[in-house]
Amino acid sequence: MAMPAIILFSVFVLVPIISGIHISFTNWNGYSQKYKYVGFRNYIELFQSKEVWTAFRNTIVYGFGSTIIQTILGLAFAMLLYKKFLLRTVSRTIIYIPAMVAQLVVGYIWYFIVTYERGALNDILILFGHDKVDWLSVGWRAVAIITLINGLEYAGKTMIIFIAGLESIPDMYEEAASIDGANGFQVFKHITIPMLLPAFTTSLVLNIIGGLKLFGLVYSLTDGGPGYASHSLSTLINTMYFANQRAGFSAAVGIFSFVFIMSVSWILRSYLDRKDAEYNG
Repeated sequence: MAMPAIILFSVFVLVPIISGIHISFTNWNGYSQKYKYVGFRNYIELFQSKEVWTAFRNTIVYGFGSTIIQTILGLAFAMLLYKKFLLRTVSRTIIYIPAMVAQLVVGYIWYFIVTYERGALNDILILFGHDKVDWLSVGWRAVAIITLINGLEYAGKTMIIFIAGLESIPDMYEEAASIDGANGFQVFKHITIPMLLPAFTTSLVLNIIGGLKLFGLVYSLTDGGPGYASHSLSTLINTMYFANQRAGFSAAVGIFSFVFIMSVSWILRSYLDRKDAEYNG
């Protein structure tokens, strides 16, 4: 019974990883049938490259920054929308719709909002007598805008996870706390949050992984620009492979990114599982 799963895992996961590791030790340009083994040269260059460290810093911001936004908004939406009221389903659907749209599409939509020439945001500024702003021309500002957009796009996904968690909490806990005189904040702090730890674990791990491998929004909004200032590791891999024709170096960055994301997700999952065991074990 397990054989089909093993075959699929080998073809689509294990083989590409082994192939990537192999390429990372070469100077392959991505299309030629000739290449040389260069040992650890690509990895040495990786740790010395300013562009890689800029992309690494941005990746951390994209991953953790957007996760914070998604968690705060997702929990707020869930607390508002998990109880029955008129138009509850419609409200949930509207908030969740952005998560169903491809990142490239969302990125291009936002591009026409924040672009300098005829962007909707600048048209509003002009309407109120202010000068236009080139929102994506400064690296840190482009990174902040991409982080915010990614957080807003997937807040609905986080909301659904928290709603499922809230609906699994037995009413008797809240009723018992109310009888004992606990106010709404005390119920939220001492009952709701601890009981939601499994939902926190699921949402945080998924959101962190999604943010750390962010590609579509960066590609459609800035393509890593200006210069290399807003690249994530994923878009840098793409640029190094296709634009710079450095497949070997690109593979080394990819392996580094894979190990980093796996390590972060494992550490986070272990920590949250331990906290869940302390509260609910």
